[in-house]
Amino acid sequence: MNTPAHLLLGAAAMARSGDRWIVAAAFIGALLPDLSLYLLAGGAMYVFAIPSQRVFNELYFSDAWQTVFAVDNSFVVWGLLLALALWRRTPWAVALTGAALLHLCLDFPLHHDDGRAHFWPLTGWIFESPLSYWDRAQGAALVAPIEAFAAVTAAFVLWRRGIGRGLSVFVLVLLAAELWVVRQWLFVFNIA
Repeated sequence: MNTPAHLLLGAAAMARSGDRWIVAAAFIGALLPDLSLYLLAGGAMYVFAIPSQRVFNELYFSDAWQTVFAVDNSFVVWGLLLALALWRRTPWAVALTGAALLHLCLDFPLHHDDGRAHFWPLTGWIFESPLSYWDRAQGAALVAPIEAFAAVTAAFVLWRRGIGRGLSVFVLVLLAAELWVVRQWLFVFNIA
């Protein structure tokens, strides 16, 4: 699933009160499982001038990068953090960790050959889903419109909660980014 959709769905699911700090925590939590990819890939391409082909065909699958991805995409790690947040009764931490876990739940069935070790540190096993959110050979033409619909629905849910002008603009930017990416998958990369 694309990162903007993760943020919209995470905030809609975990920030039911519309409180701007809870919404912000949910946005952050939904981003955290993808943050290492952005930092590693962005640093490799823009700081070290490594070609994107090498970044996504070689470095992405390297043991070092996969180890980082295993930590921040672990159901075990995020599950324990959510349990701690619930035990401490800390609403912002529940929203953050719950949104991160939702991110993992949505990614798990939508990564064909680029998945993560979601059960680290218990195992390094990586589920190879028959579906992909981006790969046309693995059903992306079916997944992309469903993802876009879910993102639009989440955006409307957030706006109805009265999240304030600043967060409403942020939601609009996320929705535009999501629809742009889905457009790219469906039309530019011709996955339909």
